[in-house]
Amino acid sequence: MLVAAAVCPCPPLLVPQVAAGAAAELADARTACSDALAVLAAARPDRLVVVGPAGPEGGGRHAQGVRGSFRGVGVDLDVRLGPGPEAAGELPASLAVAAWLLEHTDWSGAPVEGLAVASGLGPQECLAAGRELAGSAGRVALLVMGDGSACRTLKAPGYLDERAADFDAAAGRALGAADTAALAALDPGLAHELLVAGRAPWQVLAGAAEGAGLEGRLLYEDAPYGVGYFVAAWS
Repeated sequence: MLVAAAVCPCPPLLVPQVAAGAAAELADARTACSDALAVLAAARPDRLVVVGPAGPEGGGRHAQGVRGSFRGVGVDLDVRLGPGPEAAGELPASLAVAAWLLEHTDWSGAPVEGLAVASGLGPQECLAAGRELAGSAGRVALLVMGDGSACRTLKAPGYLDERAADFDAAAGRALGAADTAALAALDPGLAHELLVAGRAPWQVLAGAAEGAGLEGRLLYEDAPYGVGYFVAAWS
């Protein structure tokens, strides 16, 4: 069953080497992510699954030890998902950010694997995937990567959409309250129009947390660069 979850944003800019001179702008977000990962470690899971949006190559599972890279954003930096020997494959960007977070918190509490979720996966499929994850070990923890709308300001990647603030506010309330029903009800069509990268991973979390009785705390909420970022801890 699911015993804990951490929700973090997944922009490569979260990594200081990528952000370079702007690294300080997301310092509070990185601190909140570290606090959320501490909640996962305290839960002493048997298994940690990192869930994030897939890149253009689509969704799929990634074993412990798979490498990721930030060369696609111009930085010569590699990461590996969890400790141990290298495994075949390549992490999508969202899971590479998660691997960086885990490396910088010295994660060693449980075996790790990744699940990249295709952005078009429907809510029912996401919920089913979450239920399967929750039943995969006696004590499962999730690290869920995903951003809110990328349409929060005029300079946002998707320009300004007046619907974005309300969507993100609803998502933030649901993440902060561990409200699985509200997460499950997020509209995939609207999320697609608002460039929400986190919708599918959040709905996987909703499926995994059904009946687990977890309580949530929203540790960080902001929209730097016009993109909604959330950090939450469920335990």
